[in-house]
Amino acid sequence: MSLLSISPNIPRIYTAIAEWLSCVICLLEVKHRVSTRKFILIAAGTLFLQSTFLSLTPRLDDFLWILCMSAAGLMMYTFIYLCADINWKDAAYYTIRAFVIAEFVASCEWQVDLFFQHSKTPPTPLISILILIVCYGILFTICERLYHRYQSKEQPLNITSRELASYAIIGLAVFFMSNLGFVAPSLPIYRNYSDEIYNVRTLVDLGGVAIMYAYHVQRMDLRVRYELESVQNLLHNQYAQYKQAREAVELINYKYHDLKHHIIALRAEQNMDKRNAYLNQMEEELQSYEAQNKTGNSVIDVMLTLKMLYCQKHGVTITSVIDGTLFDFMNAMDISSIFGNALDNAIECELKIPDKEKRLIHINAHSRKNFLIILFDNYYEGDMKLGNGLPETTKKDAQFHGYGLKSVQYTAQKYGGAVDVSASDHWFHLKILIPMPSPVTTSADDSTENHNNFSI
Repeated sequence: MSLLSISPNIPRIYTAIAEWLSCVICLLEVKHRVSTRKFILIAAGTLFLQSTFLSLTPRLDDFLWILCMSAAGLMMYTFIYLCADINWKDAAYYTIRAFVIAEFVASCEWQVDLFFQHSKTPPTPLISILILIVCYGILFTICERLYHRYQSKEQPLNITSRELASYAIIGLAVFFMSNLGFVAPSLPIYRNYSDEIYNVRTLVDLGGVAIMYAYHVQRMDLRVRYELESVQNLLHNQYAQYKQAREAVELINYKYHDLKHHIIALRAEQNMDKRNAYLNQMEEELQSYEAQNKTGNSVIDVMLTLKMLYCQKHGVTITSVIDGTLFDFMNAMDISSIFGNALDNAIECELKIPDKEKRLIHINAHSRKNFLIILFDNYYEGDMKLGNGLPETTKKDAQFHGYGLKSVQYTAQKYGGAVDVSASDHWFHLKILIPMPSPVTTSADDSTENHNNFSI
């Protein structure tokens, strides 16, 4: 690599600090997989290792310099991946962003430092350190604030392979163009002046930071738009499913009503012991059916009947204690969305359990202190990991799944409510808390002890 004849290059320790701080800023956006104490130890070790490595490799020729920068990038990736509770693709995405931001901040700060060095009174080492602190503090704070608006700690990015490849191409292009002057300083655009090399480098890095920020913002906006559209589609699908099921349930009710008359006719015709026992059993089943599906809300009745018929066919047991009159302030689409999506997720979980005796779902809906509380409990086997307040999907295309419970969350928030999930002793608990529009009399089942009730 050609050495510059006028202005010195950026001190390697400055580059190391910039890369380290850039990683720390990225780690502020994500949930950590390690404790605070371990994070501090890893961060301190990374800073020492990176500073030592770059300080010991100040002047390398082309190929060795590329290897050196690759090693620095690998250290940044390791730092992020060890501390952040994210997958390897997300870690690579953050590493690319951190690397380009570090390049820009280090180049910009060094230009400010060179400006003072070329003045009549060059700065003392203490002033140079102060310039470093001020420039790094301002620039990294701006970057952190910009990205903080578009990312939640609890929500992973779920970067796809195609997105990561596109982002890597942008990062490599920016890095190549910004360092082209150090490889080929005789190009016309630099006029053989090293100061022009720094100007071009800073501008190219600034452009790269802007492009990456625009890419990130667009991606997050598209993601929010897609999630909203998916939730809306689920709402409409659940309501359409409810309307179709209502017709089927009405037909079933007619059939059960006819069966009652058949039983009466059969009793009058013959009085044999076996037939009486059989008829008594049929009557008990009819009474059980009526008791289970008369909650006081027609929408819930239809949804429960539909799901119970499916569960009976697949060996899943559903029990419910629901005061349907508490849902009068909600529209039919929202009720069907909550019960449809919550039960679909619970049933999907139960069907994975080989032992049909363990396929259990319990539903409870009651009021307390003018709040509607809806509880869905279902048994599960294996491990369950919760992320962003919801269970993480095990499907490969995780970015496009999990909208069932997000739809429940969206519906609860529409009424000013909230959703909470937890898992303990192989039981998954979905709790929905919705404020009711006016004071109501506490339902009779409030006095019933439930191990997973909300604490108001």
